[in-house]
Amino acid sequence: MKKIVFITLILTAFISCKNETKSEQKENVTISDDSERTAKQNDGLTLLIGEFVYYDGAAVLQTHAEIYGVIVTDKMLELNALAEKYKKEATDMVRVEIRGKITNQKDEKILWENKVEIIEILNVKPATKEEKNVVKLGS
Repeated sequence: MKKIVFITLILTAFISCKNETKSEQKENVTISDDSERTAKQNDGLTLLIGEFVYYDGAAVLQTHAEIYGVIVTDKMLELNALAEKYKKEATDMVRVEIRGKITNQKDEKILWENKVEIIEILNVKPATKEEKNVVKLGS
């Protein structure tokens, strides 16, 4: 009889602990109200601010936290045309603000883990002197 009471007590303790964990997880879930979000926040695009360079058919966007391979599209070519105004060398980086779609899908040409497709160009300006990164090729 003592064994049955002991087993019942242990099962009750395990079941009650399991229910407490579920209730804690439910409390941590945050539900966002879409009525507070703007149209730009609902479109699934991400704002990226960083240095952009396009050279020899490859484009890269370096933010403070990540490096993205940029998918070559008409918008990317438009961004490069705007960036050319601020470049002294072909490999100069230019400070940009863009909105785009980030993806991790494998690509034959872009070998960076993170890739971005530029959808909207917000701002293009020259890199500051502290941020200027110039890669010299050849002699």
